[in-house]
Amino acid sequence: MIKKSLLLGAVALAVSATVSAKEWKELRVAIDPTYKPFTFKTADGKPTGFDVDIAQALCDKIKAKCVFVEQPWDGMIPGLTAKKYDAIISSMSVTEERLRQVDFTTKYYNTPSKIVVKSDIKTDGSPASLKGKKIGVLKASTQEKYAKGELAPAGVTVVPYEAQDQVYLDIKAGRLDGTVADIIEVQGGFLDTPDGKGYGFVGQPLRAKKYFGEGAGVAVRKADKDLKAALNKAIKDIRADGTWQKISDKYVPGIDIWGE
Repeated sequence: MIKKSLLLGAVALAVSATVSAKEWKELRVAIDPTYKPFTFKTADGKPTGFDVDIAQALCDKIKAKCVFVEQPWDGMIPGLTAKKYDAIISSMSVTEERLRQVDFTTKYYNTPSKIVVKSDIKTDGSPASLKGKKIGVLKASTQEKYAKGELAPAGVTVVPYEAQDQVYLDIKAGRLDGTVADIIEVQGGFLDTPDGKGYGFVGQPLRAKKYFGEGAGVAVRKADKDLKAALNKAIKDIRADGTWQKISDKYVPGIDIWGE
């Protein structure tokens, strides 16, 4: 009886492992393609960017087909828990608040945020010096959390947007004085463009963990522990074999975005 039980147990484990492996032959990955250079679209509408290439590299390592699912940012976590997709690889920071809803891999990059305003505004970047200004932020982002926690109490009007590129459109139209955004994204997505002329960074880089977390990780459902483990190994592998650095050099050459 004991031998029979052990045999049945071994068979059950083998079946379980087979099912688990089959589950991730295809990995549905959520992205918000409005966040250049991390996630954006080519002229012909294809998703591209640092996050997209990282996602593809991770899928290759776990031998899964990557299927990208576009999702507005504020619906990212609800969509994951509702099983609309299997992972979020779209510059989502690992924070305590998000960890109450989903799980995360280790980080795959970590860059600070910073305040950007019109160059003729007299400010040192402190909340008090921005009193009366109107700042746009990405809805449900760590930057929104910071802005509402630090800027709004000092008299700054904080305006959330569905996508970061919408923030830049309203800055250009004169409806906003600036934004709080990831340093790399706002540099490439706004300051280096013609629309960013006359705007610049103010204050120090923003890194407070209570707002900005531990860096960007891959979000997965809490029940998908096997997927988390596989992706953690994949992140380690692409760091070790040079794939991560190659992707980083492609989108943010000369800058170490692995971070602290």
